[in-house]
Amino acid sequence: MLETIKTLDLTPFILSFKLAGITTLILFLFSLPLAWYLSQSKSKTKPFIEAITALPIVLPPSVLGFYILILFSHIDLNFTFTGLVVASCFYSLPFMVQPLQGGFESLNKNMIEASYISGKSKLTTLLKVALPNIKPALLTAMIITFAHTVGEFGVVLIIGGSIENETKVASIAIYEMIEIMDYTTAHIYSAIMIIISFLVLLSVYIFNHTQKKIGGFK
Repeated sequence: MLETIKTLDLTPFILSFKLAGITTLILFLFSLPLAWYLSQSKSKTKPFIEAITALPIVLPPSVLGFYILILFSHIDLNFTFTGLVVASCFYSLPFMVQPLQGGFESLNKNMIEASYISGKSKLTTLLKVALPNIKPALLTAMIITFAHTVGEFGVVLIIGGSIENETKVASIAIYEMIEIMDYTTAHIYSAIMIIISFLVLLSVYIFNHTQKKIGGFK
């Protein structure tokens, strides 16, 4: 066991964290205006947009991965790290949008209206008034998106395969260790993933409970 730990290849974890970090950043920038729009909109198209946004939650990863594979085949993104990033953005989209939307919808409407009445633009209201008051929802969205991306398997396997130092992320490495019956390495990789997932969720709950105690929820 100790020898295995000493020779353990941590590259899959580095790739997983790199993928999750880039995906989380991109989704935050994309989802922030989308979640704000959905929280404020009374348009008839709102349920349609919400349904499309939530599709990755209910779709089997193999279905989503297959159609992304077909889409990427025309633009040479299959089996590349860039392709993994784009696919991960599709797959993790609802985990960023829904917490942000929920946070915006929980805001006091009078605060938003007061911002508009005082002459602030929609963008200023979003960035200066709304965003600072949904810190728990913002943190939850970013951490859950990051953790969900780290744990991806089906989509990344279909889109990225298992290319060393390029697309072989931690979940793929675990799968390969099980395939070749290297259970010792699989145990170590899996234990690392469990610890990371637990710490991520623990940090979210601790932060949210702290915000409740100090009145941080708006």
